[in-house]
Amino acid sequence: MAAELSPGRIPVQIEMQEPVAKLNFLHALVAGGVAGVVVDIALFPIDTVKTRLQSELGFWRAGGFRGIYKGLAPAAAGSAPTAALFFCAYECGKQLLSSASNTKDSPYVHMAAASAAEVLACLIRVPVEIAKQRSQTLLGHKQHQTALQILLRAYRTEGLRRGIYRGFGSTIMREIPFSLIQFPLWEYFKRQWTPMTGYESTPLSVALCGAVAGGISAGLTTPLDVVKTRIMLAERDSLTRRRNVPSILHGIYVERGLRGLFAGFVPRVLWITLGGAFFFGFYDLTTRLLGAANADN
Repeated sequence: MAAELSPGRIPVQIEMQEPVAKLNFLHALVAGGVAGVVVDIALFPIDTVKTRLQSELGFWRAGGFRGIYKGLAPAAAGSAPTAALFFCAYECGKQLLSSASNTKDSPYVHMAAASAAEVLACLIRVPVEIAKQRSQTLLGHKQHQTALQILLRAYRTEGLRRGIYRGFGSTIMREIPFSLIQFPLWEYFKRQWTPMTGYESTPLSVALCGAVAGGISAGLTTPLDVVKTRIMLAERDSLTRRRNVPSILHGIYVERGLRGLFAGFVPRVLWITLGGAFFFGFYDLTTRLLGAANADN
């Protein structure tokens, strides 16, 4: 104890902490980007089916199984920066809040860090979702528009807030409850893996924990995802544009019942369960590889 508190040791301690923080930030940046790209490209067809099932047009009028990879370009381009920004904010927020509250592995810390990270990530995610979902439902394809043209047209006709960032509020209303469920569950499952199974944690076990946490979260938040899709795909003068989230939920229930509220439930749960496995597995694997490479250097 005396050696740790001696004046000669304090500067060394401070110097050692800065590179570690930088490395954690860079690891989260690279690992999050890799994980995001892998998930969005590998599972894109399932996401397209889910979007078309939730569309107001109905599955077949929105495109059915045709053009299943429509919208892949904006999804691929946006996945790396969105995931990288999210995990940087999540890991930094987790460290900051844990230090400020003097707690470790608190679910409240995980909830707060994930919620703040989701709001930041939505600054990139929402415009990407606008371009992607309009391409997926052939709304952009009818006019032979690229993702950039879809966003430019949205900006020119409706402005930044109502065009490019349409559905920002409903997206956050979906993402925050999703993260409040998913990340505490994921962190809890990871902590319990070794005590429950007797095996050390590996990227595979982290992937399994992510799959279970993601599947549960996806199922519970499906109605919010349906609302977000409806708002993003609504025509400029449609009734949906003039309604708030509760009234849209009520309208869907009156029109189609619980089946409407949980439209796309199966592909959404399948997509996020598989996506959770890929996402968290690749995130953990990339972080370990970067840590090992840094240790070797």
